Amino acid sequence: MKIERMIGILSILLQQKKVTAPYLAEKFEVSRRTINRDIEALCMAGIPLVTEQGQNGGISIMEGYAIDRALLSTADMQAILTGLRSLDSVSGTNRYAQLMEKLSAGASNLIAGDTHILIDLSSWYKTSLSPKIELLHEAILSGQKVSFTYFSPKGETERMIEPYNLIFQWSSWYLWGWCETREDFRLFKLGRMTKLRKRESFAKRFCLLPNFSSEQMFSYIYPIKAKIQPEYKWRLVDEYGPDCFIVQSDGTLLFSAVFTDKTSIVNWITSFGEGAELLEPAEFRKDILQFVEGIRKKYQES
Repeated sequence: MKIERMIGILSILLQQKKVTAPYLAEKFEVSRRTINRDIEALCMAGIPLVTEQGQNGGISIMEGYAIDRALLSTADMQAILTGLRSLDSVSGTNRYAQLMEKLSAGASNLIAGDTHILIDLSSWYKTSLSPKIELLHEAILSGQKVSFTYFSPKGETERMIEPYNLIFQWSSWYLWGWCETREDFRLFKLGRMTKLRKRESFAKRFCLLPNFSSEQMFSYIYPIKAKIQPEYKWRLVDEYGPDCFIVQSDGTLLFSAVFTDKTSIVNWITSFGEGAELLEPAEFRKDILQFVEGIRKKYQES
């Protein structure tokens, strides 16, 4: 893309005193004419570039212009590369790493990045997730609607959406867009989409990002207290952090947290088997009993 190439050219000029047009053309795999147009565009954008002819000529930033040639430190560039690598983990390509290589051209000590931090934003379903992200990203950039079958606790529906943002939140990928069915902005989990297709173009409307606060995203918040056996301490720390429980005199763990619905509470408590007991809300204890009785009856009959 032109903007990526222009950023790359500016990055090289910030790190090297002078470069030639043939060097830039080879670096970005374009013609010299394209590089000349990019240089003109940068000048029009207010970057004073100087072109010198002759054997020792080349392109450089005007001497004394107030741009810090150390605009990005080694740590800055490594942090950027770590983030770009995380995007490659879901795109199924090396597009972002290649972009970083262009941005850090002429600074070979930076391109390696911080290899001690590895971020993989993909899921167990990477083979199906990456094509969805690529298709949705293309639809967002080109301003095309998307249609898909969506599976939710309320059932299976067909949706037509104006896509605006891809969002990684709560360890999952989501699409934020205008839903024609609901006539409002909605958040859709990519893992619940099937039969995803790009459709006709649309005129983009004003769009704000969603508010991810619990109060905004969930209608009901249920505070709970539960007694958890000590052998499950690792799970509490893993899921809710070390401050979610208090160790009791008998060694059990008094757990406190908030849940968004009754079903989640019942499922979470019963997932411990005999290792957990719900204390509050007391009225939900009968729901857990009914859930367990239902399972007992089903296996007893079979």
